[in-house]
Amino acid sequence: MGNLCCCVQVDQSSVAIKETFGKFEAVLDPGCHCLPWFLGSQLAGHLSLRLQQLDVRCETKTKDNVFVNVVASIQYRALADKASDAFYKLTNTRTQIQAYVFDVIRASVPKLNLDDVFEQKNEIAKAVEDELGKAMSAYGYEIVQTLIVDIEPDEHVKRAMNEINAAFPDKPVSFSAARLRVAANEKAEAEKILQIKRAEGTSAKDVMDMVLVTQYFDTMKEIGAASKSSTVFIPHGPGAIRDVATQIRDGLLQASGHK
Repeated sequence: MGNLCCCVQVDQSSVAIKETFGKFEAVLDPGCHCLPWFLGSQLAGHLSLRLQQLDVRCETKTKDNVFVNVVASIQYRALADKASDAFYKLTNTRTQIQAYVFDVIRASVPKLNLDDVFEQKNEIAKAVEDELGKAMSAYGYEIVQTLIVDIEPDEHVKRAMNEINAAFPDKPVSFSAARLRVAANEKAEAEKILQIKRAEGTSAKDVMDMVLVTQYFDTMKEIGAASKSSTVFIPHGPGAIRDVATQIRDGLLQASGHK
């Protein structure tokens, strides 16, 4: 009988797929099993029932045209009562999950501004989990949990965020792309003015003071125009304006020194 039967072992937290003449016959639970090979029985393979994790990195663009990398962490496992579906229906489970994650994130994030992407990451994760749950259940898999673990804007946007925080440490401003584009335009305009004033004999310090004060008052105007903001009082005398320019310039210099 030893020549007629073959004993196989199935480890804990896994199952094995038994076939007869190439046709699925049964799912073998953990333990020792005999396969009469002379009757056409064979082991097609093993399937792990353990919880698995897949991190998916997806690049997309927000509503206000900022490119971001969104990293989603997917926790999933095969279902024991649907082991045959999980084994036969998908060639590459991880690739299939990744495709669904890409589809949901690239459908959700472009509807939101950059600020809203950070604020609504739980809603994005829930949308991914719901879509994956419906799709993967047909293949014998359960989506246990989905998390958005990182949202990383474009490097130029991150640098602009750091500069804004350095200039206004006590009043952090919104990181909307529209405001960052305005800041970039103002920076380009400042460089243009600087070149002109240099030709006219005006010092670079005088030009930068003028640009910094202009940006400061523009920011105060935007804060005052926001729907949830209260009235903002700012000093307006000549000496106070000089102090504002000094504080902003010192903040930028300190930020540059820490880089």
